[in-house]
Amino acid sequence: MVECLERSLWWSLAAVLAVFLVGVPASAQEVTRYVRYEHEGLVSYGTLEGGMVRRLAGDLFDDPQPTDELIAVDRVRLLAPVRPSKVIAVGLNYRSHLGDREPAAYPGLFAKYPTSVVGPGAAIEMPPDATDLHYEGELVIVIGREARDVSVEDAPAYVFGVTAGNDVSERAWQRQDLQWLRAKASDTFGPIGPVIATGLDYGDLLLQSRVNGEVKQQERTSQMEHGVAALVSWASRHVALEPGDLIYTGTPGKTTPLAPGDVVEIELEKVGVLRNPVKEE
Repeated sequence: MVECLERSLWWSLAAVLAVFLVGVPASAQEVTRYVRYEHEGLVSYGTLEGGMVRRLAGDLFDDPQPTDELIAVDRVRLLAPVRPSKVIAVGLNYRSHLGDREPAAYPGLFAKYPTSVVGPGAAIEMPPDATDLHYEGELVIVIGREARDVSVEDAPAYVFGVTAGNDVSERAWQRQDLQWLRAKASDTFGPIGPVIATGLDYGDLLLQSRVNGEVKQQERTSQMEHGVAALVSWASRHVALEPGDLIYTGTPGKTTPLAPGDVVEIELEKVGVLRNPVKEE
């Protein structure tokens, strides 16, 4: 009973702080970068401190405690920074990606599978019958607590942080199939990482996509039609969100086809670079 009360009080305080910090410049906030990593066969969560990783004890979403264990980041294998129970994505959320279409009155949601999620350095596997595979650089929201039908005003309190993501898409399948299951949710079609960052102004970060070093997409998240709070609120009206769940927030501009051997980099300002090679399945 006491533990439940303490947890409730902690989240109440977090809610007040989150709503307050929405209007605070990122430079005035404390930024923390969380990683999930493997070292000597053990998978752990940690915080990135310069070139070192400090291991955390406990649940990432329930007051984890820092330990004295520090490991050089080049001695660990970074994994997808979270294992979600569900992955939601938003389509056509930047005017630059809309083309001649008018913005929708509400976010257009679709689902990816948790099995599509891979981490930094993992290969994007191109299925043998894929003919038009594209990258989509995106800011990805990481949910920090259970959210059901929350208001836009309260939604920031349910955001744990953000990470960089790639909503890999097979355009031919998008056009041909009844649903986007193959086109968006195939295995390895959802890279995220390298970290989850908290304490940033999520509504004004530079998002950039590069293929083999060439810049393909570049836009600020302030150009989203529906912002982070609106997306969390809208999704929570229809689906119960749980700690660790992901919301891909849409991609800007235009995209181009990928081929085996390409290397895709998604860079999100103050979060880091998500790098994944493309290979044949």
